[in-house]
Amino acid sequence: MTTTTSPFLRLLAPLLGGLALAGAAHADIRPLTSAQCADMSTRKVITATNPVPCARLSMVSFDYSDFDGMTRRGSVVVLDAVAPEVESLFGELLLRSFPLAGAQPLEAFEGDDQKSMAANNSSAFNGRPMTGGGGWSKHAYGAAIDINPLHNPYVTHAGTAQQEVLPAAGADYLARTPVKPGMAEDVVGVFYDHGFLIWGGNWKEPIDYQHFEIGSRGFITRLAALPRAQARAEFARYVARYRQCAHPAGAAPSEGDDDAPEDTGLRDQCAARLRK
Repeated sequence: MTTTTSPFLRLLAPLLGGLALAGAAHADIRPLTSAQCADMSTRKVITATNPVPCARLSMVSFDYSDFDGMTRRGSVVVLDAVAPEVESLFGELLLRSFPLAGAQPLEAFEGDDQKSMAANNSSAFNGRPMTGGGGWSKHAYGAAIDINPLHNPYVTHAGTAQQEVLPAAGADYLARTPVKPGMAEDVVGVFYDHGFLIWGGNWKEPIDYQHFEIGSRGFITRLAALPRAQARAEFARYVARYRQCAHPAGAAPSEGDDDAPEDTGLRDQCAARLRK
C-alpha cells in the first residue's frame, strides 16, 4: 500500500524532531558544594587569591553531540550570574548538532590548561593567569568558555618564524575555510546571542579561536560584586540589549535553525557596540 504525507506534515516534521531532541536533552545548574570547592583547591584549579570566590561559581551540566553524532554528558563551571545563559547556549549547540570532543571541568586536568587543550576539552573556569602572563585570565572569573581547542587553536606570532600553536596539533586547523565541523566560526552567533560578545578569533595578537568571553574586566568584576540574583538580572539585560539589536523588529534568534541566513555584519556591529 502506498502512503503519502501532506505538505503540512512534511514542514512540521523537522520542528517535531527538534522538539523531541529538546525534550530528550538534559541540562541543569547547581551551586558548587564545599566538597567540590575543596577538590578544586587540591587540584590547583582555584586558590584563596582567585578574583571570584568559589561560592560564586556554578556547575552547568548538559548533553552534547560528539564527533560521531553520539549524545554525551558534559559540564562546565562558570560565574553564577551567567549560568542560565550558559545552560541555554549548550542546549542550542546540541540542537544544532554542533560537535564537542569533550567537556570536563579543569579538575580532570589538575588545572593544567595545556593538558586540557591537548585533550580537545571544552571548558570554562580555571583560576589561572592569562596565557603569556599579565594578570588574571577571564577564565579565573568564570566568564569565558573555550571550545574544541584542537579545532580552534591559540596562535601567537601568526605567520612568522616565531609562530606558536597551542595545542601543537591544532596547526592542522589554521586554515579556517572551508569551516569544518567543530570550528568556532559556525557558532559565533550562538555565543553572542547568549552574552559572550567577544571572540578571540577576531583578535590580531594572539589569535584565540577557541575562546569566548562576556566583556571587559570591569563589567565582569561588577557582576561578581553584585548579589547573585541582581547579577543575573544585570546580565540578562545585557543579553536582551544585544538580541534586540542583532534580531530587529522583535525577531528572536532562530535556535536550532542552522539553515537560516545570519546577518554577520549586523551581528558584529551589535556586539562591538553593546559589549561592556
